[in-house]
Parts: sequence; C-alpha cells; structure tokens
Amino acid sequence: MTLIDTFFNTAVLGDAFPALLRGLVNTIVLGFLAICLGVPLGTLISLIRLYAPSPFRWLAIGYIDICRALPVLVVLILIYYALPFVGIRFSALVSATLAFTIVMSAYSAEVFRTGIESIPRGQFEAARALGLPFGITLRKVILPQAIKLVIPPTTSNCVSMFKDTSLAAVVALPELLKEANDAQALYANPSPLIGAALIYLAFLWPMVRLVSYVERRNRTATSR
Repeated sequence: MTLIDTFFNTAVLGDAFPALLRGLVNTIVLGFLAICLGVPLGTLISLIRLYAPSPFRWLAIGYIDICRALPVLVVLILIYYALPFVGIRFSALVSATLAFTIVMSAYSAEVFRTGIESIPRGQFEAARALGLPFGITLRKVILPQAIKLVIPPTTSNCVSMFKDTSLAAVVALPELLKEANDAQALYANPSPLIGAALIYLAFLWPMVRLVSYVERRNRTATSR
C-alpha cells in the first residue's frame, strides 16, 4: 500500500466525512459554550479578586490558582467519573462544558486582572473627582479600556480552548477527534485522523492569524 493510500485514502475520507462533520459541529458547540460561559465568569472572578472583601478575594485567588494548576483532562475526569460516586451525574456534553468553562474562567480571570491593573490609578481618581460611583467607574471608564488590552490574550485563550475540546473524547463525547478515532478503527486506516487534523487546521489557522493581527493592531495603537 502506498503512502497516499495509507494516509490520504480518498474513499475512506469520503465515507468518514459525514462523521467528521458531526464531530466538528460538536467541537464548535462545546468550544463556544465554554468561551461564552467562561469569559464572563472570569471577568466576574477577576473583579472579586481585585475589589471584594478579603475572604472573597482569597477564595477567588484559590479558585484561579487551583484551576490554572490542574490539567484540563484532570478536571474533566473528576467531573465525569468522580462526581457520580457522590450521586452527581452529568452527561458527557455537560461534563465537558463544565470542565472547560471552569478552566477558561480561571485563565480569563487572570487576564482581566492584569488588564484592569494596567489601567493608571489616575483614571479612578479622575472618576472619583467627578463624583462617579465606583460601579459606574468600573463599567464605563475602567472596563472599556481594560477590554482593549485583554483582547489579544483572550483570543489566544479561545484558540487554545478549541484545541482542548479534543480532550472530550475521554468522556466519549462525539467531537471531532472521537469521530476520527472511531472512523480509523472502523476502516482500519489512519486517513480519518489526517482528515481531522486538516479540519482542525482549516478551522483554527484563521483564528491564529487573527490573534497575530489583533496583537499588531494593539502594538501600533500603543506606539502612537
């Protein structure tokens, strides 16, 4: 069997393509759920980390540190395989969404904390001099500036999150990698795995380029 027939068998790829497409849809859904839930939650945690009373700040610090230290795979396995021992059971999709949301929120919280802390203290003092309440100062003065600073690292985290969705195969969620694995076992040919890799590349490469573009725009705007 030639190299082309082994790794780029068009007949096998054609038969496996519907399954790969279903897996891609699940990958996109899982990634977007984790991002849409994790980023706002991370923003809230960063505000607690910075401005809440001490007990809540320490809880936020502990949450961020622990969730950033634990591998995503460990969090996923704990939710899907360990929680049933205490009577808490989630479906594969819910377990994966919870795990990725938890990790995404921790990384987003640290990114937003850094962005907020980079805003000069003079902004707070000017808002206080104008008589603006603290909540309005955050919402209308500080956060709009911080968001511009955190867009590049947040976009990079989103790319990483979509890549990490492949770990959901561990809980039998039929995402792209799981479907590719099943197809290569069915056809006894690695072409579906190559197809999955090409789909990941086609889907994520534009996002990688977007991160680079946003970073260049930010550097240009900062240098002016």
